[in-house]
Amino acid sequence: MMTVTPEAQRLRDFYAMKPNARIVQEEFGFYSLERWKREGYVTDDTDLSALFGFDASAKCGLGQLGWCEAAFDPGFTEEILEDRGEHELVRDWAGRHVLYFKNRRNGFMPEYVDHPVKDWETWERDVKWRIDPATASRYADLDARMADAKAKAAKGFVMSQGLVGGYMYLRSLVGPEGILYMVYDEPELVHDMMQTWLALADAVIAKHQAHVALDELFLAEDICYKGGALISPDMMRAFLFPYYQELIKNVKRRQKDDRHMFLHIDTDGDCRKVIPLYGELGMDVMSPFEGASDCDVVAIRQQHPELRMRGGFDKRIMAEGKEAIDREIERIMPFMTARGGYMPTCDHGVPEEVSFENYMYYREKMKAF
Repeated sequence: MMTVTPEAQRLRDFYAMKPNARIVQEEFGFYSLERWKREGYVTDDTDLSALFGFDASAKCGLGQLGWCEAAFDPGFTEEILEDRGEHELVRDWAGRHVLYFKNRRNGFMPEYVDHPVKDWETWERDVKWRIDPATASRYADLDARMADAKAKAAKGFVMSQGLVGGYMYLRSLVGPEGILYMVYDEPELVHDMMQTWLALADAVIAKHQAHVALDELFLAEDICYKGGALISPDMMRAFLFPYYQELIKNVKRRQKDDRHMFLHIDTDGDCRKVIPLYGELGMDVMSPFEGASDCDVVAIRQQHPELRMRGGFDKRIMAEGKEAIDREIERIMPFMTARGGYMPTCDHGVPEEVSFENYMYYREKMKAF
């Protein structure tokens, strides 16, 4: 018997697009914590959920399929390849050559210098075998994870299967420029990489579905930048959509009941032109709608009234001050909450330009909803 927790009900109200429902109180993430620690507002032991009034999590992420990179097992051995004074060139666990500040790996965007797949030889020698669904270690903790998932499902938690999307996967293997050449120069290689993506995703999700039904398939895609999509609609339909369609069909066929499985696409940048494209696949949810890329959640909701939306609060406005925060809340929240299906968060991780005082003010205002 399912006993739905209040937090789970609020999350399910979001997916149901219940008008005027109490919003889910959560945040996308933080890049501001080091500043706030230096200024004495938080410590490593601070309970951010209690401090900012976030809801307890009501989503169970089933994972095991990567996010910004492929789900390698094993990964590449990390190694410092070159000392460049203030910087060091590192081979990361995903096989990329990455330029970091020396002895610092987080809190900034590194420079990706090289990627592991150049051709058929490097794909088969260095990469493909790391994405084998038959690797036993992938399932070593399956029983424990599924016991936890079933316990959470009994409380009404949303069962969300996250995975690296096809474009994000190809970009991590070949690079954003390299994949644009490869779809013309070696299309069969791209298809082989996507067939390998599909085989792993289908096998792992089938293991999970033997224990729980899925509420959401959540693809980390990052297929857009400030100017729009990074690949063309024709490329999406040729090299991504057939594999998405096959996976979605298989997942729906295996479901234990007739619940709707929501398709959630996550992409930074200006997503407006790809919304209709992912609509062809049945997309229900999108995030995070970056203001700096002209993704106005009010305007997008008017154009796509059935799209559930997470994100959309402009990080630059958070940094600007209380009056600007008030104006943006008044512009967005009454309209969006009246229609349901909106979960406000910063449109990416809260940057260090946002003062603790401004963020706390934003959070107190959001609690009213």
